[in-house]
Amino acid sequence: MQELMDTYNNNVDDIEKFLKETIINSGNLSIQEATEYEKLFKIFPSLELIYTCNKDTYIQISPNIYKSKSSNIQIGHSRKYLLTKVNMNHDEIAITQPYISSATGKTCVTVLKEEDGIIYLLDFELSKLLQRLGLINIQKEFNIVSKVFYFITANIMMLLALFTVGYALFSFFNSIFIESNLSIESIFKPVIALTLGLAIFDLAKTVLEQEVVFKSYSKNGKAEYKVLIKFSITIIIALLIESLMVVFKIAIDNYAQMIHAFYLLSGVSILTLVLGLFIYFTTKIAKA
Repeated sequence: MQELMDTYNNNVDDIEKFLKETIINSGNLSIQEATEYEKLFKIFPSLELIYTCNKDTYIQISPNIYKSKSSNIQIGHSRKYLLTKVNMNHDEIAITQPYISSATGKTCVTVLKEEDGIIYLLDFELSKLLQRLGLINIQKEFNIVSKVFYFITANIMMLLALFTVGYALFSFFNSIFIESNLSIESIFKPVIALTLGLAIFDLAKTVLEQEVVFKSYSKNGKAEYKVLIKFSITIIIALLIESLMVVFKIAIDNYAQMIHAFYLLSGVSILTLVLGLFIYFTTKIAKA
């Protein structure tokens, strides 16, 4: 929802201009009431609900009229909470801020138009409205396929992460209690496996959050950078642990091979430096 709100706020003037001009050009709403606003529903694919209220009492005096049905349940209910938050301008048209509709459960904006002491309220679904104006891109069929794919892949990654954690525990207990081989390697290898398992699980969790639980409708560079940074940090930590294990092992077994440990540490240091520069420049671009 935050993404939709940000897109709406960045383009609020153009959106309100489009809604006001189109509604004014469509003529009097009272004339279209007899046909249950069939013309308006054709003009606005994002229009999901229309109803009317008394200007003085704020009481709803008409049914909730949807595209394919109507409901009389809301007749007689007060809409004061909504109408008192907007000011009708000289064109007798006002638009609310986005909110979650109690009738549909979706995020919407309401356009209010006064005619002869009656206020007409038109609820527009925010996501469809932004799509209609080309501000976001929603392909329903493709989104379903991609969500299924991401869901299956992320769950497989979580299973592999659990397998990696299980392998780390098995390796540790096998070395200590079965083989009775207490060494630096028997301690550090499970730690590396646990770190990699954590990295895989964190990546899978992020994929589920961004692509399944909440599907991003526009390109969100910040979210992508966050995933890459978190995963890179975890991998660098694993490499640092591996480097530390190599240093100890070489120092104990063959001190003459220490140059190889130096190469490994240098490579990890370069990765750390590159990641630091990446974070610096992406943060600088985001603030610009």
